[in-house]
Amino acid sequence: MTPDPAFDAAVDAFLGWLTVERRLSRNTVDAYRRDLAGFRDILGVDLPLAEVDELHVRRWLAERAQAGISPRTQARALVALRAFFGYLVEEEVLAVDPTRRVDLPRVGRPLPKTISLDDVEALLRAPDVATALGLRDRAMLEVLYATGLRVSELTGLTLGGLHLEAGYVRVIGKGDKERIVPLGDVARDWVERYLAEVRRGAGPTGARAPVFLSRLGRGMTRQNFFKMLRQYADRAGILAPLSPHVVRHAFATHLLERGVDLRSLQLMLGHADIATTEIYTHLSRARLKAVHAEHHPRG
Repeated sequence: MTPDPAFDAAVDAFLGWLTVERRLSRNTVDAYRRDLAGFRDILGVDLPLAEVDELHVRRWLAERAQAGISPRTQARALVALRAFFGYLVEEEVLAVDPTRRVDLPRVGRPLPKTISLDDVEALLRAPDVATALGLRDRAMLEVLYATGLRVSELTGLTLGGLHLEAGYVRVIGKGDKERIVPLGDVARDWVERYLAEVRRGAGPTGARAPVFLSRLGRGMTRQNFFKMLRQYADRAGILAPLSPHVVRHAFATHLLERGVDLRSLQLMLGHADIATTEIYTHLSRARLKAVHAEHHPRG
């Protein structure tokens, strides 16, 4: 037996609405079509569309889970089903949406990539500080690791944002939100040396002028910094792919492993939601488990 033909007609109308009204791509519409066809197939009886209920939806998800389908793929399929039944309720074809009380499957967030403290130290030592560019690069890398700034915040750091005597920098982050981040003595010393030996008398001045300049005397770009970082990663023998964001993750992870509280870390990273910061607790636990397994006699 097959489901009510009205089901297929409703699917066709919904997919037409996605194409014409929502102007979704053909690939997206085809993905919706496949997900809805999969749900239709599990009904297995001549079931009127109006009698599809929450139990049918949950059975569909359970069978997909037993088949080894990932939570992320299941979540995408449930989103398609929600959109379909939401459309039918909006069009007054149905009175009740059977997906309304079905939660999306929990999708684990991937742990952020990071590097070890030894790799960080090798990276910081990679620039040739006997040269002007090497001294600039050492100062930038020290600030990046000392503060966990985003690359746009690092390259956008201004002379007015430096408060070296007080030991912090002031940056404008996402959403044009200003925050203050401690700098640390080592990074401060390298910035002071760069300012005195390289930056003094070069490029624009004033509070809004960029701290770190390119070889042409302009503000460093994100692209230039990415390229520079990859070169120093190669020189330091770091095999894993390295980006400014990986160094930011290293900053957060190493602080957390040394006892910093989550709220302070959230403020330093500029996360609007502490749930974003909590990902680092999972990363730290994973590292601790690995260390325990390797070194503990009963690991």
